[in-house]
Amino acid sequence: MPCDVTNPASVTKFRDQVLETCGGVDILAYAAGYTFRRPTAEISEADWNSLLDTDLTGAVRCAQAFYPALKASGRGRLIHIASLGSYLGFQEVTAYCAAKTALLSLTRSLAVEWARDRISVNAIAPGIFPTELNSHLISGTPRGQEMMMRTPMARFGRAEELVGTAVLLASDASSYLTGQCIAVDGGYLASGVNQ
Repeated sequence: MPCDVTNPASVTKFRDQVLETCGGVDILAYAAGYTFRRPTAEISEADWNSLLDTDLTGAVRCAQAFYPALKASGRGRLIHIASLGSYLGFQEVTAYCAAKTALLSLTRSLAVEWARDRISVNAIAPGIFPTELNSHLISGTPRGQEMMMRTPMARFGRAEELVGTAVLLASDASSYLTGQCIAVDGGYLASGVNQ
């Protein structure tokens, strides 16, 4: 079922449909987001606000909407999709990096606040994974070549390589893990000099 995370009514409708269909919710994974590349001095306030509304405020809307069901489950799991931009600055994607840094802070804050409700809140920070969202920025570009050079495994990630981390964070194997972000990045964040 499509859901527009920038529209509170759409989020509520989605939640209600999930509860009607499934009877409850144990796991919420928030992966909505987009990016654009533009010099910061040229970003309009409308474009800035639109990106933050999707990449950050949408996460708050979904967390609030699903909180009662996650609490009722007795073992709720909230998984945010963060980014390398949660930790690092990237040329001309300021709005995205600001939103993803704030999403990581939201992850930690909710983990602290909701631990008493037996809800674990964690994040995954994917490294460089070519997608429809970013392939025009990294495939065959100098930017992509630089990112590849900074990745010790010397390749980009494949979507299926995120699955194991998501399963871990959704499972009872992570019952004492909260407020954390796991980077699945081929060593990008650990890297200093690769040559």
